[in-house]
Order: sequence, then structure tokens, then C-alpha cells
Amino acid sequence: MAPYPELQLQQQVHLRHASKPTDPAPVHHHGHGNPKPDAVAASLRRGAPADARGLRALIKALSSSACSTSTAAAVHAHATKIGLDRERTVRNGLIALYLARGERAAAGTLFDAFPGDGPDVVSWTAMVTGHARLGLARDAVALFLAMLELGDGVSVDAVAAAAGFAACAEARDLALAREAHRRVAAAGVALDVVAWNALVDMYAKCGDVAAARRWFRRIPLPRTVVSWNTMLAALARAGEYGEALALFREMQRAGVCPDGGTFVAVLGACAQLGALDTGRWVHAYMRRQLGRDADAGGVVSNALLDMYAKCGAVDQAMIVFDGMALRDVYTYGSMIAGLATHGRAEEALALFAAMRRTGVRPNGVTLLGVLSACCHAGLVDEGLHHLGAMAEAYGVAPGIEHYGCAIDMLGRAGRLDEAEALAAAMPVPPDALVRGSLLAACRARGNVERAERVMRRVVVAADSGGGEAGDHVLLSNMYASKGRHGRAVRVRKQMRRSKIVKDPGCSSIEIDGVVHEFQAVPANAIA
Repeated sequence: MAPYPELQLQQQVHLRHASKPTDPAPVHHHGHGNPKPDAVAASLRRGAPADARGLRALIKALSSSACSTSTAAAVHAHATKIGLDRERTVRNGLIALYLARGERAAAGTLFDAFPGDGPDVVSWTAMVTGHARLGLARDAVALFLAMLELGDGVSVDAVAAAAGFAACAEARDLALAREAHRRVAAAGVALDVVAWNALVDMYAKCGDVAAARRWFRRIPLPRTVVSWNTMLAALARAGEYGEALALFREMQRAGVCPDGGTFVAVLGACAQLGALDTGRWVHAYMRRQLGRDADAGGVVSNALLDMYAKCGAVDQAMIVFDGMALRDVYTYGSMIAGLATHGRAEEALALFAAMRRTGVRPNGVTLLGVLSACCHAGLVDEGLHHLGAMAEAYGVAPGIEHYGCAIDMLGRAGRLDEAEALAAAMPVPPDALVRGSLLAACRARGNVERAERVMRRVVVAADSGGGEAGDHVLLSNMYASKGRHGRAVRVRKQMRRSKIVKDPGCSSIEIDGVVHEFQAVPANAIA
């Protein structure tokens, strides 16, 4: 089972419509069984394949390969030449093949001019799935809803429902998702396990985790590991990490054997909660399940390393890192960030240099870790050098988080003029992190006048309606520390008038493998 099974839904959707295994098309293959373009061309010139069975096999093989549009067109021309382009299964295969190449117009022409009774459920499903894979989720949803409107004209099945739900998930539109679900239910479509999983994933990705949880509970028993993984991933994406760990324990009680996707979701939850003991238990469980593969490399090993790093067990993270045979940019990024965050900046920068020597190209996350290391080590000029070189040297445009880290670095070093100038020169509006970094630097230096200017200029530039609660609290505290209590009171009153409320602090603690979460509540809020 591949990691992130919820991301494989669209790939699973059309498989059950495929014909039964057939003899391979009479062409030579290479690599992973994919036909060579020149071999395909030679075969077509010889007039092979000459029947629907062989042609379907060839189209199926080409659909899973990186064949060119010209090769797809040549197969289409051959099908027309031998009179099979109007054969239903061949035509459906050609529609899917063209969409796999991004040729919407060619696929649409075949679809619109479908012979006989017109497109069937396989044709519609191919169109829905193909458009979703091209990133045209709303078009895919529109096609799915149009198919449902045909009523008895097209017998919508579980495969089509799964394709439609997956398209809605990619569209991230809850109203569309609910409408699609309503119409599928009204049509009386009997869902299979793939469609059930797609339904849960759809609601989760559209932001309705409660609905995802509700429909997960209605999946017919026994639930597969993919079903559990879909719900685990949904909870993790929604930030409900404690719920994710609770669901994992329920999964264990149900006797379902976890796979790589399970471990990725659970380790991610442990990382966010700081649940080190639970993470260690999961690591031990992984070793029993996966053997040496648990630490060999790949997505699961990266999640394990990231968990240890974020939980503060940096030495254990380094042990995992050293034992990995395969290291990618995510591996290095997690390790660099872990070292930087926990005060080992020099090691982080040394690892970044080693990464560059291996030829692994850094991404935005890696470079954020490098900037964080420079910030913690006080290497301001080196940090500014990396920020300035991001686009040219690494092909990564600095984002708000990179600028925020650099501004924090300048502020900590007392270089407030440069910090303020960088905030003003940013190509994107400053966010709460940038404003907070500037105000914190002003407070550390007792520079009330600059803090006032930041609130007037930077917050206005952000067009955030007066700034975050944290901005006002910082400014109010600065006034109070300088004995300017009248100003402090005015800031607090402005917060109340503008209905700016400070979010309560939230903490968690792990006791005997159980994570307990709690919030800080003001004393006057306790009855």
C-alpha cells in the first residue's frame, strides 16, 4: 500500500472499468513495461493490432506511459482506419488516453460524437477523472453533475461516484460537495469501499471534518486500512491531532494492520503535539511491521525523522537520518530545521553545505531552516546572503515566512532600521509574524516611537483591519512598561471597540502515552 492512500483515490477510480487482462499488444516494451514510441509506430504501419482486444491492450499500456500526443493521435488514426474507432471500449480508451496527454479538445470531440446511444458511464467517468487529473476540478465536478442529471440515461455506479467525490475534494467547495453527495444518494447509487473512502476524503478536504467523521462511522464493517488512513489524514489536516491519535488507538483495537500511510499520519500528529513517548512506541511498532525498511528512507522515514526533530529528540532524529540509505530534500529539510530550532545552528548550516555537495536541490522549507539557523546563531550577514540568493541560486522565490525570519533575525541583532526597511520593501504584505517580530524587537530595545510607527504604517499596509490581537497586546505592554498607562488603556479600549480578541493559549502534555490538551483561561472568565 502506498503512503498517502487518500491521494491515490483518483488513480483508483477508473481501474475497475478496465477490461480483464488481455494479451499484450504486439509491440516491444521498455522500462516499466511501457511501449516505445518507435515500436508503436512500426506496429501500426504493419497494421497491428487488428482487433479490438489488441487495440484496447495497446491503449491501456500507452495510458500508463509518457507517450506523446502524436503517438496517441497515431493510435486513433489506426483505430479509424480499421473501423474500430466507433467500438465503445476502444473509444472510451481513446478518450482517457487523450485526457492523460492533456488533449481536452480531442477527448471532447470523441465524447460529443459518441456513436449509438451516446456516452456510457465509463465515458463519463473517464471525462470526470481526466479533467480532475489535469487540475480542472470544477470542470470535472460540472461533468459529474451533468451525468447525474441524465437519470436513467446513464447508470451511475460506485466507480463514477468515487470519481465525482474525488473531483469535489480537489475543488475544495463544500456546497458542491454536498450537492454531489445529495444527487448520488437520490440516484440510489450503492457505494463500494473506494467510493466510501472518497466520500470521507471529500468532506474532509472541503473543511467539514464533522461530516467526514460521521460518514466514516457509516462505512460498512470491516473497514479497510485505506478507510482508516483517510480519516486519520483528515483529522491531521484539520489540526485535530489528539483525535487522530485516539482514532489510531481505536484502529489498533479493531485489529486493523497499519501501513505506511497510517504511520505517516500518526507520526505527523505526534510531531505536532510533542507526543514523544507515543512517537517512540509507533517507531518500535513500525520496526516490528516493516523491519529494516522502517528506517531505510522514503516518506515514512521522513515522517519519523520529522517527529523526533519536532519533539526535541534531535540526537534520535540524527540517528534516523544517518541510517537512511535514501535521503531527499524533505529528509534534509526536516533535519536542518530540527537542528536550527533546538540551538544547534552550526550543525544545521554544516548539514546544508553537505546537502549541496550531494546535489540535492534545496526547496523553500530547507532554506527557511537555514535562515532559522542563522537567526539562532546570530549570523545576520550570512542569513541575508542566503535570503538574497534564494531566487538566483536555488530557483526559490522568498515567501512571507522567509522575510519574517530575516526580519526577526535583524530585530534580534538590534538592526531595527534594516528590519523596518525590509518589511517595507517586501513584495507581499506583512503578516502577523512580521509585525510581531518588529514589535518584539522594538519592545526589547524600548523603542516605543518605532513601535507606534510600525502599527501605523506596516499594519495599514497589511490591510488587516487594525492588526492582530498580539500586536495590540505588545504595544499596550510597551506603554505600561514605560509608565504610559493612559496610552496602554487606550490600546485595550481600541481592541474592545474593534472586537479584537486574543486567542487563548493552548498547551499539551503527554502522560503515560496519553496526550492531554488544555487552554489558558483568564481568571475573570472562570465562574
